[in-house]
Amino acid sequence: MIGSTEKRYDVEKIKNAFLYARELHEGQFRVSGEQYICHPVAVAEIVASLELDTDSICAALLHDTIEDCGDKTSIEDVRSRFGEEVASLVDGLTKIREINVTDKEEAHIENIRKMLLAMSRDVRVIFIKLCDRLHNMRTLDAKPEEKRRVTALETMHVYAPLAHRLGMQRMKQELENLALRFLDPIGYEEVNADIRKKYGENVSFIDNTKNYISQRLGEYNIHFTLEGRVKTVYSIYRKMFNQNKSFDEIYDFYAIRIIVDTELECYTALGIIHELFRSIPGRFKDYISTPKPNMYQSLHTTVIGRDGIPFEVQIRTREMHHVAEYGVAAHWKYKSGQESREEIDQKLSWIAKLIDAEEGVFDSEEFLHALKIDIFHDETFVFTPKGDVIALPLGSTLIDFAYAIHSEIGNKMVGATINGMIAPIDRVPQTGDIVEIITSSASRGPSRDWLKIVKTGEARNKIRQWFKREKRTENIAVGKSEIDREFAKFRVRPKDQDKAEIVAAIAKRLGMHEPDDLYNAIGYGGLPISKITSRLKEEYEKVVHSAEEEQITEPEQVKTQKPDRIRSSGGVIVDGEYGCAVKFAKCCNPLPGDSIVGFITKGYGVSVHKHNCRNILSGMKDPSFRDRLVNVRWDEAVASDHSKGLYEATFRVFAENTISILADVTTTLADMKVTLVAVNTKKRTEDDIVITLTVGCRSSDHYESIVSRLRSVPHVRAVTGGSD
Repeated sequence: MIGSTEKRYDVEKIKNAFLYARELHEGQFRVSGEQYICHPVAVAEIVASLELDTDSICAALLHDTIEDCGDKTSIEDVRSRFGEEVASLVDGLTKIREINVTDKEEAHIENIRKMLLAMSRDVRVIFIKLCDRLHNMRTLDAKPEEKRRVTALETMHVYAPLAHRLGMQRMKQELENLALRFLDPIGYEEVNADIRKKYGENVSFIDNTKNYISQRLGEYNIHFTLEGRVKTVYSIYRKMFNQNKSFDEIYDFYAIRIIVDTELECYTALGIIHELFRSIPGRFKDYISTPKPNMYQSLHTTVIGRDGIPFEVQIRTREMHHVAEYGVAAHWKYKSGQESREEIDQKLSWIAKLIDAEEGVFDSEEFLHALKIDIFHDETFVFTPKGDVIALPLGSTLIDFAYAIHSEIGNKMVGATINGMIAPIDRVPQTGDIVEIITSSASRGPSRDWLKIVKTGEARNKIRQWFKREKRTENIAVGKSEIDREFAKFRVRPKDQDKAEIVAAIAKRLGMHEPDDLYNAIGYGGLPISKITSRLKEEYEKVVHSAEEEQITEPEQVKTQKPDRIRSSGGVIVDGEYGCAVKFAKCCNPLPGDSIVGFITKGYGVSVHKHNCRNILSGMKDPSFRDRLVNVRWDEAVASDHSKGLYEATFRVFAENTISILADVTTTLADMKVTLVAVNTKKRTEDDIVITLTVGCRSSDHYESIVSRLRSVPHVRAVTGGSD
């Protein structure tokens, strides 16, 4: 056991939980072939190593019973046998797994939401879940390769950062190393080999350095413990690849940890270290006077050893060390009873902030963005004029700082100073800056533009709440304007009564009482208009019974009129309409070689479409639509000589967002001597980009050859026709 050996457990209760779990899992086996009960027992052992309470150990033993044992048990059974606390923990762990969402990304986000909600109610749930994930990672070799990679990715992106945010450094480091071993086994082995080689070359360095430091500390009558360590594989890997450093540029490969009794002795030991060794400028950090948000406290300094080898020194008290290793778990109220519920809740206030920031937000992507910024991001430590420290995610602005202090400070903000100098409110303060927010009672409140500036979910939510509360009429007007702009994009603009019916249907689908609630949500920023565009189209097709919205699936039903007169225009023969201008439809980009049909537009001549164009097929049930169709065909001269002219064709290239992707695509077109008419790029995610290209094309065969070449460009994932 770690920590106090005097901790008392209800051994009989734990034994009964084990026997009950073993009975329920009887006949079940893991992928590795071992009996399933081995897994909950291993999880319970890890939970016990964190010195959590009896109920946590029982919940660890029972955590898979509800999910995996069918009708053998229920939450009510667990409650009657082991009490409300154990049942609540098992229920929380089970609900995290009960995901019924078909979309994988939505399921992933929903899973995180459930974990945070469970944590806000009882943080022991996530302790047990982390222990469960740690054992799964330790035994991941038995799973298929694809399953290993998915689990390792989730561990690296969610569970390891959560362990870090909870201050559980030992667990975080093991999760990261295990995940890296499955995500990049070659890189892992290369770094690991470098570590073994370097450590082998200086095998006595840590012991010699510890002896030298120990001798001097003893002269000052300081009661201390010395530990030596080598930096983890993942830590080195991350520095090498993220900061583009070579292995030899990792200065904190070696570290000495000095553990003393009091805070005063920490600073005394720091002075001794700087007396013994030459310090490296800019490599000192005081996390004792300014603790990290996850409660981590320590002094860090990097020095040059007597052999010319740099190493890091960490100095902390024994209590600080226990917190550094086990985070919130080291302070858990059920373990020691030394801290009040209010103090624990304060340490976990970031969970409540994130859940509050989600209120009124309907966008799952934005929730995930808030998660990455507010929880899984490095911090900046900024001081108020009174000396209070405000921890902000890296990249936060002065507006974020104001709202971190208090909602009213942010709402009344009119300016700010950094270190006594006036600064624009979108400025990003740096660690150590002293920031003063200038407020005015005459302020009209925040600006809508601030939503585009702030970085934290907390600030964004508080701004939205102000607009939601104070500007409902204005929000409704803004929301109506946004939706009208979307309606204007449709081929047939709906009537006012149709608009009202469409908006009412969408509001109902989103669980809102009336259309004004939908307008209001869009107006104050709680619901991005992009998130309802697909619903607008769906309801539009249900309500607006236009000929262009009726569906038909058989191309053979496209019948055209008999020819009266013939006229050639733009390489196309138009039957039945003399002297009529011809244009090529952008929706399907017809090219010589394609089967085509003409549609008489009102005032714009004949629009030429592919025979199977969805816009042509969709109108065929309306007789008036069919009456405006005419026979068209390619001029034989065009069909036989493609050099007569070029026709515009549009492609959408879906690709990985690399630095050279646009250059690679345009170079490919240049190599094919394809004329580039227009190009537009749009970032879909951090890693994906869509490039819309309009080019000069000779024929359908030429079109296919361009598509084929574009698909062969490195990092291109797909190429489709059209610009929609």
